[in-house]
Formats: sequence, C-alpha cells, structure tokens
Amino acid sequence: MISSTERARDFEETGDRPAPMPHETIGEAPLFAAPKERFLELRSQGSRSRTVVLGLVGAVAFFAIWEIGHYATEQASRKFLPSVEQVIAALAVLFLEKDFLHDVLISCYRILVSFLAASAVAVPLGIAMGCFQTVRALVAPTVSGWRYLPAASFIPLLLVWFGPTDLAKIALLFLGVIFFLIALIVDNTTAVPNEYVEAALTMGAKRRQVVLGVVVPAAAPAIFDSMRNMIAVGWTYLVIAEIVGAQDGIGAVMMRAGRFLNVDVIMAGILMIGILGVLTDLAFRGIARLVLPWHGIRRS
Repeated sequence: MISSTERARDFEETGDRPAPMPHETIGEAPLFAAPKERFLELRSQGSRSRTVVLGLVGAVAFFAIWEIGHYATEQASRKFLPSVEQVIAALAVLFLEKDFLHDVLISCYRILVSFLAASAVAVPLGIAMGCFQTVRALVAPTVSGWRYLPAASFIPLLLVWFGPTDLAKIALLFLGVIFFLIALIVDNTTAVPNEYVEAALTMGAKRRQVVLGVVVPAAAPAIFDSMRNMIAVGWTYLVIAEIVGAQDGIGAVMMRAGRFLNVDVIMAGILMIGILGVLTDLAFRGIARLVLPWHGIRRS
C-alpha cells in the first residue's frame, strides 16, 4: 500500500494531484441555495398568490392616486374630479334609484350579441384563410383595408339604414371587432407548426381531418385568447355605439349626465364598464379552462 508520504512526494515531482485514498476524509460540498427572484426578473412566471397580491397593490395604488388628485385640486374645481367615495356613492344611487341595472343588462346584451355574431364570421373565415393560401389571397386585401376604417365613421350610414335602433348599435359594435378578429385568427392559425400538418398528411389524414383534427385544436388556445382580447375592444366602443339616439344603456346614462355636468355619474359609468370588462375577462379565462384543457399547458 502506498503511504501518504510517498503520494505527496509523487505530487511534488510530477505536479499531478493524487486521487484521495478511501480512508481519507473529504470535506462536504456546500449546500446549493437557489438565487432569490428579483422584483424585475425577466420572463418570471411568478406564483398565483404573488400575482394576486401585486394586482391588489396596483389597484390600491391607482385609487390612492385618484384620491390624492381629488384633494390636491382646488375646492372650486373638485366637482370635475370627484373622489372615489363620491363616484361609488353615485353608482349606488344609480342602482338603487335610477334602475341602472336595466341599462347595464342592455349594454351587456348588445356587447354579447355583436361579439357572438363577429365570432361566428371571424373564426371559420380566419381558420380557412390560415389553412388555405388561395382563400387568404382572395380575402386578405379586403380585410386589411377595412381594418383601417374607424368604426365611428359608419354611424351616419347605420342610422340611415337602421335608424336609432338596437340593430344600428349592434352593427357598430360588430364592425369595431370583426376585421381585427379575423386578422388575429389568421395569425393564430398560420402559427401552427407545419410539422403537425405534414405528420398528419403522412399518416394518411384527409384535408378535412387535418383542419378539424390538427390545426383547429392546436390553434384553439391562441384563438380563444384573441377573442378574449377583442371583446375588450368591443367594450371600448360601447359608449360610441350608445351615443346617438339611445334611450338606455350605460353610454346613454353617461351622455345624459354630461349634459348636466354630473361628472360623478359619468365616472360611475366608466367604472362600471371597467368592472364589466374585468368580469368578462375572468369569465373567458374560466371557460378556457373548461373547454380547452390543454390551454393551461400552453400558457405555462
């Protein structure tokens, strides 16, 4: 057996570090400690609890800035920037005394009907354009051109065609969403990897099977996200749609309040639209988890 003295002498002569002998004690390696995640970490996923807490902090900060802005304004001008509690009080009065629930339901009805009609056209057309180059070449130039036309410019034409009816308002909301939704769905469909399509064709799948069994399931989560984003755009057009000849709806209430400088009522309407938008977004997310079980996997 080679002694420790002999091994040390060999190291001095050759410069090679000798391997430790079985009976020699080797120091324990330090335990690995994962680095702490910074606040501005790039591409951080974050836990659900942290996301909720940060969201609440952001909301509290927004309302705090609003409240500070109210009290920082001169006394004579504060009616043009009512405080948070004044807006909430005006919203409560609207619901308890002004039958505001009816107006909210009417606005929700217009948004829902117009968006379902836009989706019924945009989803199949966008998928067809994304799957077949001939369809895209035929339709894309027209759709691209219509995207640059502001929906509000159609108001005089819609009033001539339909008068101050619900149909005119729904048509305006439809036009505000349809062309952008088609473009997004085309992008979602063309983003499906070609390998999926080629693999299905190699295994003998027919064209219909490839579209409905491969492309649509692969693109469905992205299409659903595009629909969720575009219904938010529909809410932004609500006041414009209800501005002319409307007797009910959130926009009509806000316009009547504007005539009498009831800023608290106007801001209560804005707050209500924001609340409805958030609830709509949460509803879409919940439906996505039920209808598209692979949706969460794609987003994780």
